[in-house]
Amino acid sequence: MKLTEDFRSIVLNNTPLLDVRAPVEFKNGAFVRTTNLPILTDKERELVGTMYKEQGNAAAVQLAEELIQESGKQKRVQEWKNYLQENPDALLYCFRGGQRSGIAQAWLEEAGINITRLKGGYKAFRNFLMQESLRITKELKSTIIGGRTGSGKTILLQELDNAIDLEGLAHHRGSTFGGFVKEQPTQINFENDLAYALIQLEERGFHEFVIEHESHNVGKIFIPKGLYDNFMDGELILLETPLEQRVAIIFEEYIENALKSYHDKYGDEGREKWAEVIRKSIDKLQKRVGSERHKELKALFENALQMHVTNADLQGYKPLIEKLLIEYYDPMYDYQIKKSEIPVIFKGSASEILEFLHKRNATK
Repeated sequence: MKLTEDFRSIVLNNTPLLDVRAPVEFKNGAFVRTTNLPILTDKERELVGTMYKEQGNAAAVQLAEELIQESGKQKRVQEWKNYLQENPDALLYCFRGGQRSGIAQAWLEEAGINITRLKGGYKAFRNFLMQESLRITKELKSTIIGGRTGSGKTILLQELDNAIDLEGLAHHRGSTFGGFVKEQPTQINFENDLAYALIQLEERGFHEFVIEHESHNVGKIFIPKGLYDNFMDGELILLETPLEQRVAIIFEEYIENALKSYHDKYGDEGREKWAEVIRKSIDKLQKRVGSERHKELKALFENALQMHVTNADLQGYKPLIEKLLIEYYDPMYDYQIKKSEIPVIFKGSASEILEFLHKRNATK
């Protein structure tokens, strides 16, 4: 029965993976292009685990075989065959690459299908990804794009072939108001996806990567300390964007696009669900901005929402955005930059930064 530990080729080819772990394991974390078709249900896995603790490995294996036979070996094999017909180059894994994936591999072989499984399973592949993330971020040079909120840093990153979009991977824009309708990935999935992005970037021959200036946390996701230290061990470029343009960028992303996303998901209830999220986000600022300013922000939002509901006019949100930028986000960011020990090597507009990076790369 074939085994592979060529994990790099899996990443570089975005190879599809068949995960036969229990659903609860899959939910906690998996890899890019992975499909979960478990050999044991969550309840069955729990029973086998209890048997292992009480009576040892042999008894646990026997119980697993009995449970699988009872709930339908043929049904499982047919599900795997259907998947493999659509993904003939897929590889197979369980947690440690042992019994569960070994049984699945044997059953498929009985059915006339040969599939290779990952040596060491999920655990070995994930260890590879974490080690590679640390190595690559240590060996490659990092350029960090900073700038006040709404400067268009993410838009700038999208113009660069060697950018790593941490906020995109985390499904969060990194601020109090930064959540999307779509939930953030699990911590494990974020780390795995980031590793894929780094390995693929290195394979394309880049000697440096560009990221946005982030804190340790992006929403509920945290960047592991070793990775974060490597990310921040670089040079800082500050994107300077006029206030009016920043308001327009935030208006488009946080108001127009967000409302569309909420409507797509919730229909006519979308606007009110979005409004509740904004109210809660404003409330989170109360301790930092004080009671009076908090009341002003709430009033600005409710007035804008009323204008939105009554006249279908979104322009009322712009004064709220401007006030948040001037009185909260800008002073906070300026203070952080003043404290930062990362050397600033350039300041300018998006076009000026792109030109600077192009010229710098051309001279290497």
